[in-house]
Amino acid sequence: PAEVKASQVVVLNPNPHVPGEQAQIDWGRLGAWVDPRTGKKRTLQAFVMVLCCSRHMFVRPVVKMDQAEWTRCHVEAFAFFGGVPARLVPDNLKTGVDKPDLYDPKLNRSYAELAAFYGTLIDPARAGKPRDKPQVERPIPYVRDSFWRGRDFSHHTLEQLQAAAKAWCIEVAGRRSCRPLAGAQPGTIFAAMEQSALRPLPPGVFEIAEWSTVTVHPDIHVRVGKTLYSIPWKYVGQTLHARAAGGLVQFFDPHGDLVKTHLFKMSGRQWDDGDYPPGKIAFFQRTPTWCRRRAAEVGPACAALIDELLAMNALHRLRAAQGVLGLGGKHDDVRLEAACAKALSVGDPTYKTVKGILAAGTEIDPPPPSTGDAGAGAFLHGPARLFAVCDDAGQPAGGPGTERQAAS
Repeated sequence: PAEVKASQVVVLNPNPHVPGEQAQIDWGRLGAWVDPRTGKKRTLQAFVMVLCCSRHMFVRPVVKMDQAEWTRCHVEAFAFFGGVPARLVPDNLKTGVDKPDLYDPKLNRSYAELAAFYGTLIDPARAGKPRDKPQVERPIPYVRDSFWRGRDFSHHTLEQLQAAAKAWCIEVAGRRSCRPLAGAQPGTIFAAMEQSALRPLPPGVFEIAEWSTVTVHPDIHVRVGKTLYSIPWKYVGQTLHARAAGGLVQFFDPHGDLVKTHLFKMSGRQWDDGDYPPGKIAFFQRTPTWCRRRAAEVGPACAALIDELLAMNALHRLRAAQGVLGLGGKHDDVRLEAACAKALSVGDPTYKTVKGILAAGTEIDPPPPSTGDAGAGAFLHGPARLFAVCDDAGQPAGGPGTERQAAS
């Protein structure tokens, strides 16, 4: 006979058939389905958990395969079986395993919380090794052919589909003649041997949490789902772990210390003024009422200028009013009051004008005397030159002195 190498020998799990010892888990594609509520065509996936001893299975159709749905399917499966297997063997999906490793797999936080709450061990299968979980790999086509194909679910909502899958698991899959069980029915073996061997469900309700990793941006916000949440400004540039559960969103630093807690919000923005540096948040606290009060402290001219700015469309011109008052911090209230008075006197009460007056230092200069020409450009040679009759050389008739005489 041909020589057999030791590496060719397959070592199977020595205890897969011990009652209550192990359950294997996988996703499987069912097919296309039109949601009767929205009319939108969706692709249905099936979460499948199989108890290795009795071959009893739990199937849950889903339209998403995200972290929250993966955890929820486990909770529903444990409730269906009425207990918890000692060991779970899932595939190396990102919804459960962050980093596959034979000896030290890194589970995501949500899956690790589930295992701790239910007191079970998670032992992921090796990537690309279907033999590590054959009890769930083989039934996937059976689930698709027996439960899904040839049946009309066009008028079923997703909740009705999930209820139909539970009934199918008991009435059809649980009563099938199973060849690995020598023709016995999985439901019968489960009731006789495995149900009592499962670990009891813990008291209380498991809180499904969704974890994510976020980076604090310069605007002190992070995005979780469709919502922006503020984080204390000292954490800008750092990576935090976000946990969304129970109507709250909590943020933890890499050491596990709580940094910030917000109420959960579906979309938009959730912020706390205290997360901003004191100098930055002052801008948002300068309302029109604050601006008028502060202007009155500077002086009557400043108060008049701010009132004129905010007289119409106050919120639109609020930034300009804030800017004028902010100039008092760079200069002083005396200079600002004088600059506002000068801006009012020239009929241009704007932020740009006040800033220009202060920059030039002309707030205390007297206004230029009126020329009587309404601001028009002066005729440099005088009115006599304008109306004089010129000779051929371009000089006024009568010689150069004529212009001076006419002007006098």
